[in-house]
Amino acid sequence: MPSVKQDLLAALTGELEKLSPGAGDKAAFESPKQAAHGDLACTAAMQLAKPLKANPRALGEQLKTALEAAPAFQHWVDAIELAGPGFLNIRLKPAAKQQVVREVLQQKELFAQIPVGPDRVLVEFVSANPTGPLHVGHGRQAALGDAICNLLATQGWQVHREFYYNDAGVQIETLTQSTQLRAKGLKPGDAGWPEAAYNGDYIQDIANDFLAKKTVKADDREFTANGDVEDTDNIRQFAVAYLRNEQDKDLQAFRLKFDEYYLESSLYTSGRVENTVQRLIANGHTYEQDGALWLKSTDYGDDKDRVMRKQGGGYTYFVPDVAYHISKWERGYPKVINIQGTDHHGTIARVRAGLQAADVGIPQGYPDYVLHTMVRVVRGGEEVKISKRAGSYVTLRDLIEWTSADAVRFFLLSRKPDTEYTFDVDLAVQKNNDNPVYYVQYAHARICSVLEAWGGEVASLVDVDLSPLDSPAAQALMLQLAKYPDMLAAAAQDFAPHDVTFYLRDLAASYHSYYDAERILVDDEPVKLARLALVAATAQVLHNGLLVLGVSAPTKM
Repeated sequence: MPSVKQDLLAALTGELEKLSPGAGDKAAFESPKQAAHGDLACTAAMQLAKPLKANPRALGEQLKTALEAAPAFQHWVDAIELAGPGFLNIRLKPAAKQQVVREVLQQKELFAQIPVGPDRVLVEFVSANPTGPLHVGHGRQAALGDAICNLLATQGWQVHREFYYNDAGVQIETLTQSTQLRAKGLKPGDAGWPEAAYNGDYIQDIANDFLAKKTVKADDREFTANGDVEDTDNIRQFAVAYLRNEQDKDLQAFRLKFDEYYLESSLYTSGRVENTVQRLIANGHTYEQDGALWLKSTDYGDDKDRVMRKQGGGYTYFVPDVAYHISKWERGYPKVINIQGTDHHGTIARVRAGLQAADVGIPQGYPDYVLHTMVRVVRGGEEVKISKRAGSYVTLRDLIEWTSADAVRFFLLSRKPDTEYTFDVDLAVQKNNDNPVYYVQYAHARICSVLEAWGGEVASLVDVDLSPLDSPAAQALMLQLAKYPDMLAAAAQDFAPHDVTFYLRDLAASYHSYYDAERILVDDEPVKLARLALVAATAQVLHNGLLVLGVSAPTKM
């Protein structure tokens, strides 16, 4: 049906251009809110009535007559009805709805995907400092980032996944000190244990392995401890490598891999930070006041100017961010998406201001941001706040171990990023229709069991006669399949993987309703094959959608 819709859209565009040159950009179809109103709706007559100084209903009648004479509409459309002030409700022929089944079976995983083009996008996400295990907020960010990358890839983007982390600074010094004290035999609660130190059991694990002179290897580094408790540089490098390795394990458990790890320290060692500061000064966008260097960020829409270099020396944290984003631009990424917690909201204006003040050709509004709220975890009806391993928060690994990577991904993607979310551990392990990931995966597995019972090859269903698929339940399921391409494109455009979760739940519901309405493995061979083709196409789209989310599509449950 996507090809059918394109045929009809091209015809609509042509007729609108005849009505008024340039009006073709108003060509679009909507899904009627009530199924009784038809399969597609068009509001172009109402949109054009005012600029054309015409009565919208009369314009709608004129457009209806023109479309009824168009070959594509004659081929695919059963009826066009004029409603209200100028709505056109379009009813498709059964063959038009059936076409989607054939397209899905022919294209398989490529259904609704656009071939890879020249456009490149860099998506930065997780970006956790190597000072402790990944928490559930990082998990939400990991799920969001990976799904958004997958969505963009379906629309032809060349996607680069990047993890940026601070391998220097106060937090790393705190990690070093905490590990050193544990290696010397101190622990939380002892006299001399700093209030700011990290208290989780993982610090003792690092200290034990440091004393044992172990070697740790992460995706981006490898380091061997020397066991000297006075060698703070060795402790620091070992602790960072150890936690990078731990984070890698968390990400592997989440089936997530990055293309690049970008070190904040490299911005300083390469001179990027200093070059950026000098560029801003040379461009006349800074000033000295109270012994500090300020950026005139109010010139670019910020609510106040921002300190770049503090009175006592050292740059504020947004300065390396500006240098980092200039690096992204210079590496050839005209589109960049940062996925961060809502606590980063205040940095958006100052980073964008710095990029404009640098005057290196970066457009306004660069980069894009997706901000997400933190996650509450509930287990046994009570909120869980503390993990013994982490010391002060629930880790991503805790959540995966309590449920599954599939459940964590699907649940954390099932709401808009900026809405509060409560992860119900008990719900995530239930095997019933109340558990959304189980509900969707069960629909896929249920179809696979039907296909297995049939025993034939799915590939043989591509060319079967689909005309028996004329019942209301079958047509409702085909219309749901046909929504997938537009949903996918819109979700990618809006960075909205939650739309995919909603769609998959709706598709699973349509399938379950169809399964309850019609037997599939009937004696009538043409009817059986047509129904098998329909459910096989449904399984393929469920598989494709789950793949976008990074969730598995089991064949048995």
